[in-house]
Formats: sequence, structure tokens, C-alpha cells
Amino acid sequence: MTKKVLSDAPRLQLRYQQDLLEAGCDEAGRGCYAGPVFAAAVMLPEGFYHPLLNDSKQIKAEIRTELRYYIEANALAYAVAQVSVEEIDTINILKASQKAMHLALDALIPEAAFIAVDGNYFIPYRQTPHTCIIKGDGKYAHIAAASILAKTYRDAYMQRIHEEFPHYNWVSNKGYGTLTHRKAIEENGICIHHRKSFNILPGQLPSLEDEWH
Repeated sequence: MTKKVLSDAPRLQLRYQQDLLEAGCDEAGRGCYAGPVFAAAVMLPEGFYHPLLNDSKQIKAEIRTELRYYIEANALAYAVAQVSVEEIDTINILKASQKAMHLALDALIPEAAFIAVDGNYFIPYRQTPHTCIIKGDGKYAHIAAASILAKTYRDAYMQRIHEEFPHYNWVSNKGYGTLTHRKAIEENGICIHHRKSFNILPGQLPSLEDEWH
């Protein structure tokens, strides 16, 4: 059941255009040191609304979880895909992020006739028209929903592999290059879940004394 709450989240537009069946796409984990990159594609029905829906980065974890279940229960269609660390290291993170979005679009039923993508770059998908929208996850509901699904699915994955390598504290940092994560890499080296192409081996990382933004 959706909580009745007041929110500072913006009222998002449902879609970019009105004539074609449209999917919103976003990815999660592109800048992480460890773990796969995830992407989601979401189609929303007329009238879809949640007062807290926004860019996943602007929402607390417990609200993202609530939104995930609301989106899954109420979306017209959704799909989530991932591309492995091994493939990221082989084809690079930009191509892997694009592939993850394409895989999510492959899994959508019905098929999207138009795609709205967060960001400023997208490799065309089949012959489907698309538009790139900078900060689209804070403007369009279906892109925000895709950002929520990609983020929550990826976070759940990182929590699972945290049990295998708890000293990296992935349950907290989710694979991002936090000071704690960087210090753990300096002390323990990297493991099978780290992205070898990211120059994160001990000695390659910035000084731990540097300010992390």
C-alpha cells in the first residue's frame, strides 16, 4: 500500500511524446569500482503517479525500495538487465552501460516504439526512435522509474556479494570508490568482482589523503 505523504519531489512528466508507446531507460553503477552495471527500461500507464518518485540519487534507500515494488506492481511493462565485470573490462564501461540498456529493452513486452534515455548519449536501438534527456530521471516519470529499478536491483546484488568479501563494505558503499572502499583495496588488493580496467590496483588509486567527492 502506498503511503500518503507530503513530498518535495517534482511532479514528473509521464512521457516525452504522446504518439508512440514509449519506454524510459536508465543505468546504475557506471562509476563503481566493483560489480556489474545494471540498466532498466520501464513503460508506464496513463495516470501513473507516486508522490515520492524522483531521480534515485535523490531518494533514501527505504523509499527506493517502496518505489521499486510500486513500479513493479503498476508499470505497463518493465525489465532489468546487467552486464558483468568481465564484459565491462573487455568492451569498456560506456559500451557495457549501453548494452545493459539494450538488453533491458530486448526484454520488454510489449516492445517500445520510442525510447527516452537519461543522459546525453545512446547507441541507437534497432530502428527505434529515441531522445536523450540530460537529468531526465528528474524530469520524466518513466526514466525516474528506470533509475529506481536499476539502482535497487544493483544494490541488492552488491549486498549479496558483500557476504563473500565483507572487508570491502559493499553493503554500505555498493561498490563506489568511497574512502572505506579505497582503503580496503589498499590493504587487501582487488577481488574477482572488481573492474580491472578501472586502474584501482594498490598504487593506482588517488592518495587516501585526497578529498573524495
